[in-house]
Amino acid sequence: MTALGGWTIQGSLPDIPKAIIPVAPHTSNWDFFVGVFVKLALGLRLSFLGKYSIFVFPVRGILLWLGGIPIRRDSAHGMVAQMVDEFHRRDQLVLCLAPEGTRSKVTEWRKGFLHIARDAHIPVVPVSFCFKTRTINISEPMTVTDDIDGALDRIKAFTGKAVGKHPELQ
Repeated sequence: MTALGGWTIQGSLPDIPKAIIPVAPHTSNWDFFVGVFVKLALGLRLSFLGKYSIFVFPVRGILLWLGGIPIRRDSAHGMVAQMVDEFHRRDQLVLCLAPEGTRSKVTEWRKGFLHIARDAHIPVVPVSFCFKTRTINISEPMTVTDDIDGALDRIKAFTGKAVGKHPELQ
């Protein structure tokens, strides 16, 4: 257990070159800032997906330096295949993302990250941010098989105890 800026980290990220880290719940822009603070404080090399529209001057350079990867969400652009190729092309890529896909309340999480993990043969390491207890919980790595729904259920079970900044949006 590590204390960091008033937050406690339970668990640790495995020392592996490639992984997907789904972080939930995602109910506020503060989630991004907590994640960046942890990344910088611990010296982690993490990347994240962000809406293409936020990668504009003057913040574009900062977002890219922080590990940002701009994506277009307005239509399907073969994102899963592109990210699988990206994982194959790079020696190191640890990708953080919000499986809800938005800060708004959703009934279904996006599953593309699980397809990427399965097809690229990389583990998923679920993480939760609990604003109520100011705790970041890190799970053990999971292998994703063809049972995508089962993998999603396991991730939701791990992150489901955490309380987001705006619990009413969970």
